[in-house]
Amino acid sequence: MKGRTHRPSVVMPTVVGIEFLHAVYRVGDLDRTIKFYTECFGMQLLRKRDVPEEKYANAFLGFGPEDSHFVLELTYNYGVDKYDIGTGFGHFAIASEDVYKLVENIKAKGGKITREPGPVKGGTTVIAFAQDPDGYLFELIQRGPTPEPLCQVMLRVGDLERSIKFYEKGCGMKLLRTKDNPAYKYTIAMLGYADEYETTVLELTYNYGVTEYTKGNAYAQVAISTEDVYKSAAAVELVTKELGGKITRQPGPIPGINTKITSFLDPDGWKVVLVDHSDFLKELGL
Repeated sequence: MKGRTHRPSVVMPTVVGIEFLHAVYRVGDLDRTIKFYTECFGMQLLRKRDVPEEKYANAFLGFGPEDSHFVLELTYNYGVDKYDIGTGFGHFAIASEDVYKLVENIKAKGGKITREPGPVKGGTTVIAFAQDPDGYLFELIQRGPTPEPLCQVMLRVGDLERSIKFYEKGCGMKLLRTKDNPAYKYTIAMLGYADEYETTVLELTYNYGVTEYTKGNAYAQVAISTEDVYKSAAAVELVTKELGGKITRQPGPIPGINTKITSFLDPDGWKVVLVDHSDFLKELGL
């Protein structure tokens, strides 16, 4: 069945990703979202920038500095107050030592809970779901202390085995685990650069028989650091010829910033940006 995972032999590219940097998506009111994330989730506003000549503004939020934590990059485009999230984007996830207490705080601040805290069906892990003002879902997962509370980005894909191969070969990720749930007709795969309880991971979900999803115009991309964008882009291009997807920006510096990047689409059309690690640190002033 399409989406069931079998372990293929994997030919790893010479230069691969190092770690997840940030997820980029669009919001209708930047200050409203900043207030929600800081007050309800306990995130920190790390930096904010306005680019009036391009008519947009950004805010970066997370649970620690950008050089050591995965962060959310919010984009507000002047005059646009609503976006379509689509059916393909799933959710972000936040790990908490006390999901019940976190949910109480979210409710106290006027936030919306779409699933009350409790064990997952057939398991013992306590989870809940919260929805932000723009409709993005956040899974709240009860765990012990972790260096990275912002722990997952979930995307739906049409062929799980193909997607696993793509992210292994094209991004150098490791398949951490898979879980099949026939009762609810889906299979998930967790991929990343370290153990999922220590860092951010990509959760890919395959729903039995569903091969295509709408992308909407809200969620944009995930950014990953790499040591050499030129060699990594060459490796990704080979993978796209085998598995699908395409390079959308050839490797090179961003005008005015000089950080070298390359970007591509995976076989399902999800965008990934590879960022030169040294340039990224310079951009942060480190």
